[in-house]
Amino acid sequence: MPYSKEHTRKTRASIIESARILFNVHGFQSVTIDMVMKRAGLTRGGFYTHFKNKEELFAAAISSFLMGRGAQWRDEAGIDVTQMRAETAEQMISSYLSDAHLGDVEDQCPMIALPSDVARSGDEVKGAYQELLTAMVWLFESSLEAKGKPDRSKALSLAATCVGGMILARTLPDSALAEEVRAAALASALA
Repeated sequence: MPYSKEHTRKTRASIIESARILFNVHGFQSVTIDMVMKRAGLTRGGFYTHFKNKEELFAAAISSFLMGRGAQWRDEAGIDVTQMRAETAEQMISSYLSDAHLGDVEDQCPMIALPSDVARSGDEVKGAYQELLTAMVWLFESSLEAKGKPDRSKALSLAATCVGGMILARTLPDSALAEEVRAAALASALA
């Protein structure tokens, strides 16, 4: 008897979420299909029912962030994208460039956790990554527009500061310097 569409959807979502976390923690190359399926509580054979290869799963894991863990994160930060206000950009910046976000490797935004892996990937993965950046830039643009100061260049600069500041802070072994970088990016973005 075949599984219901709902069961199939939930199984796929479980595989994607397991992969998203593992990719964030270990990177694309170090994660195996067996690792993903074990974390999802499934057997390897079931993988190919949902994905043709690991790169397709990688793209799905990146895409899932925006409306999955990313949506939870925005809710926790009090960011309501249906009610864009002048303060929305400040909320996003403060939450994105927070100590909590920097320390939460499993749930970090893929734009922070995976840029080098994405750069070496195919177009589908790069497209998923670009979707995340596009959403962030839209949020900043909409917030600036609510302030009466629409400015795409400023929105792009804010996104670059947020993502770049966190990438740099995440890669530094000296936690004091990492904190300095994060705090400097936060101050610059909020200015």
